[in-house]
Amino acid sequence: METTLRGVGVSHGVAIGEVRHMGTAVLEPPAKQIPAEEAAREQGRARQAVEAVAADLIARGNLAGGEAQHVLEAQAMMAQDPELIADVERRIAVGSTAERGVYDAFAAYRALLANAGEYLAGRVADLDDVRNRIVARLLGVPMPGVPDSDEPYVLIARDLAPADTALLDPALVLGFVTEEGGPTSHSAILARALGVPAVVALPGAGELAEGTVVAVDGSTGEIFVEPSAEKRAEMESAAAARKAALSASSGPGATSDGHKVPLLANVGGPGDVPAAVEAGAEGVGLFRTEFLFLDDSKQAPSEEKQVAAYRAVLEAFPEGRVVVRVLDAGADKPLDFLTPADEPNPALGVRGLRSLLDHPDVLRTQLTALSKAAQGLPVHLEVMAPMVADRADAKAFADACREAGLQAKFGAMVEIPSAALRARSILREVEFLSLGTNDLAQYTFAADRQVGAVSRLQDPWQPALLDLVALSAEAARSEGKSCGVCGEAASDPLLACVLTGLGVTSLSMGAASIPYVRATLAKYTLAQCERAASAARAADSAEEARVAAQVVLSGE
Repeated sequence: METTLRGVGVSHGVAIGEVRHMGTAVLEPPAKQIPAEEAAREQGRARQAVEAVAADLIARGNLAGGEAQHVLEAQAMMAQDPELIADVERRIAVGSTAERGVYDAFAAYRALLANAGEYLAGRVADLDDVRNRIVARLLGVPMPGVPDSDEPYVLIARDLAPADTALLDPALVLGFVTEEGGPTSHSAILARALGVPAVVALPGAGELAEGTVVAVDGSTGEIFVEPSAEKRAEMESAAAARKAALSASSGPGATSDGHKVPLLANVGGPGDVPAAVEAGAEGVGLFRTEFLFLDDSKQAPSEEKQVAAYRAVLEAFPEGRVVVRVLDAGADKPLDFLTPADEPNPALGVRGLRSLLDHPDVLRTQLTALSKAAQGLPVHLEVMAPMVADRADAKAFADACREAGLQAKFGAMVEIPSAALRARSILREVEFLSLGTNDLAQYTFAADRQVGAVSRLQDPWQPALLDLVALSAEAARSEGKSCGVCGEAASDPLLACVLTGLGVTSLSMGAASIPYVRATLAKYTLAQCERAASAARAADSAEEARVAAQVVLSGE
C-alpha cells in the first residue's frame, strides 16, 4: 500500500528504485587493558592508522575534485588534529589498546561539542566517519560505506559523511535519503554538486526495509513508499517534462518578460569552474576562498599561491562578473594561525571579517593577491567581506581594500540580522550586498545550520527570512546598488522566482541548479514573481509560504 513520508528536499530530481542501506557502522572495540610495555607499539599503530585514513580521504578528494575535494581535505585535517591524537596516546599510555583509545578519545570530543552546544556539533557526522575509518583499519575490518550492488538503488542512511557522498556513482545511486542532516549540510551541498536527488531530515528513514521500492522527489522532500503504478507514471512524466524544459532553456537568466536576473555559480576553487561553465553560469557569485587556506591550518598560503588560484577562476569568465568572498575562517572552519582556540561558542565569536581585522596582514596579503590576479584580465572583479554586522565593519573592509590598491567593487555579505536591518547604512560604505541565506537563517532563528532537529527553521521559505531579504533588496534599490543572493536558497527554482519578486538582482548557486532555475524563471513575468513574493511574506510558516507562492505562479 502506498504511503507518503516527508523530509527536506535538498537536491532536485526524481529517483525511483529499491532501498539499499548504508553499511553497518564499526562496532565498539572491547575495553581490554594492555601491559605497559606494549603502549609504544599501540601508539605507533594508532598514528599509522590516522595517517592512512587521512591519506585515503585526500586520495578520495583528488578523485572527486571540485568542492568535494576541499571538504574531504578538511576532513583529513580533522583526522590529524594534534589534540585528538595526543588524547589517543594518553589513553594508550594508561592501558588502552590503539582502537579503544581512538574510540574513547573521539567519543569524548563528540560529547564535549554536543554538551557545549558549539557550532562544530554540526560536523558530528564527519567526526564519526573519521573515527569509524580509523577503528576499522585498526581492527582489520572493511570500512563503512555504500553497499555493493550491480543494480541501481536508492541509498538510505542515518547520515552520509562527505567521504561517501563525494564518490557516489550517479549511475548506481539513483538518489539518497538520510534521517539526519539539513539543507546546508555537507551531504546536501555535495548532492547538489553531483546532481543526485536527495532528501534529508526524514525521521524513521532507517526503518524502510531493504528492497522496498520508493520514489524520491528531491524538490518537494516527499518519499512515496511502494508507489502505485499511477504515482510512478506521474513522477516519471514530471521528471521527463522537467528534463525537456532544461534542455530547451539556455542563455542569460531572465523572466518571461525580459527582466534580467544574472545566474551565477558558487565555487570553492578552480576545480569547480568546468561544471559552472558547462551549466551556463554568467559568472561567479560566491568564490569561497577559505578552502585554499584550509590546505594548511598552521599558516596562510603564500601570496604567489593565492594569485595562481584566483587567476585560474578569473580567467574562466572573461567579461563576466566574479564575486570573491575573502577568507571566512572560524566556527566550523578553524585555522590555528587565525582563530581563537578557546571560544565557548565560535559561531558567535571571532569569525569572518572579525578575524581578518584582528590579523590585518592576512587580509592585506589576500587583497594584494586578488589585485595581482586580476591584472590584465577583462573580468569584473568584486570582493566582499563575510559576517559584516554594521557600518563600522563595512568601512573597515572598504578602507582595507583601498589601502591594498584593489581595483574592484567592494561589498558586504548580509548574514547577520543587524546587517539586513541597517542595510542602507552599510551601503554608504560599500557598493553591493550579497545575502548569505544559510547563516542569515541560522542567526535569525538561533538554529544551527547543521542540526537536523531544527531543519524547519533553516528552511529559506521562512517568512521572517523573506522579510530580511526584502529589507536588504529595498535598501539596495533605494541606493541604486545591487543585492544578490548566494546562499542555498537561490538553488530552489520556485524560491528563485520569489527572491526575484523581492527585488534581488542576481542569484548564485551550485552549478547543477542553474538549468533548473533558468528554466523556471523563464516561465513567469516579473509581476507574477512580485505577487508570489507578497503572498509568501503574508504566510505564517515556511510551508504556507511555499504553497502560497505556488498557487500564485500556477494561476490557481
